[in-house]
Amino acid sequence: MSNVQIMTGNTAAAFGAKLCRVQVVSAYPITPQTSLTENLSQAVEGGELKAEFIRVESEHSALTVCISASSVGARVFTSTSSHGLLYMHEQLHWAAGSRLPIVLCCVNRGVGAPWSIFNDQQDAVSQRDTGWIQIYCRDNQEIIDTVIQAYRIAEALYVPVMVCYDGFVLSHTMMPVDVPDAAAVDDFLPPYKPHTILSPEDPRNINPVIFPWRRPDAEGVLRDGYMELRYKLQDTLEEAGKTIVSVGEAFAGIFGRNHGGMLWTYRMEDAEIVLCSMGSLATEATTAADMLRDRGIAAGVAGIRVFRPFPRKEVREVFRRARAIVVFEKDISYGYEGALCSDLKAAFYRSDVAAPIHNVIAGLGGRDVKARELAEATVAALDIIEAGQADEKRQTWLNCHTGN
Repeated sequence: MSNVQIMTGNTAAAFGAKLCRVQVVSAYPITPQTSLTENLSQAVEGGELKAEFIRVESEHSALTVCISASSVGARVFTSTSSHGLLYMHEQLHWAAGSRLPIVLCCVNRGVGAPWSIFNDQQDAVSQRDTGWIQIYCRDNQEIIDTVIQAYRIAEALYVPVMVCYDGFVLSHTMMPVDVPDAAAVDDFLPPYKPHTILSPEDPRNINPVIFPWRRPDAEGVLRDGYMELRYKLQDTLEEAGKTIVSVGEAFAGIFGRNHGGMLWTYRMEDAEIVLCSMGSLATEATTAADMLRDRGIAAGVAGIRVFRPFPRKEVREVFRRARAIVVFEKDISYGYEGALCSDLKAAFYRSDVAAPIHNVIAGLGGRDVKARELAEATVAALDIIEAGQADEKRQTWLNCHTGN
């Protein structure tokens, strides 16, 4: 039986955490994330959620509490935005290196200076190298479903998961959401089995200073050095796509919704022109593709759902027939191009994908992006490509005055 409610993206994320029966919530306010943890605070205070709600003095401390609580065997949750995520940077590395299955919601927001409370994806994209799985949601239904899936993924792999969704565009927008049945979620998500050992009868050091080389422990057992541990994290992330896809399929078998695994497509069966993006901007691109189809341009959309690990194999297959690719993104790797565009180019190296690629930077700091503007930007990008200027004019800034 469905339980459809009208709710914001932040409320959907809070519902997801509650359904996962998190045991520790570590919270520090920052716009536009604040109402998420406020919702969880009310649930704990009202007895709806049996969890420790810990108020801390900073985002750095928020993730530190999660690391400590996860190490002793608790299922934990936190969330943040923008500079809050950047303030967590040191501990993002620590959580991943400790192989802790923490789930964090990043409510995407622009990074200062200058100051902005509005949306882009620069915050999460800038943390892509910290060892976390990153999943980008395109609507509020996907947010609640992805939070639930994230715990099963994280606890299967012992890797933390960042669930990313656009601030205000989703976090504060009301949409119909089918709330999963609590008993069904319990069946889908088994209890957390920690890999860490904390016992007075079997004392251990956790994350001591480690030498570069392998060396025997006190019992003479040869243990990994720093580099072997880094290799194991990388190896797990490279193989994580299989788990992400299988968890999505298992979720669909119970709840009837599959959000696409590593990526999703729209009207790609005969598409020659591919629009590519992440999050809510990719949803807007589907309407732009319809507009382009009305103009006789065979357009389709490939939405990247999982940014880390990057879906190298999947994009090679999906983009194989493309004649031209236009990548829209709400981030910039300063001095080069958008990070998604760079990763796509790297994935296509020495593959069957030879289509020219044009990068469009859009929506930074919350600047509005309409479907018709994406369609027009695609047409302009095709003009650049057909004029043989794709290498010279690699990048367009949408709705931005680029003069003096």
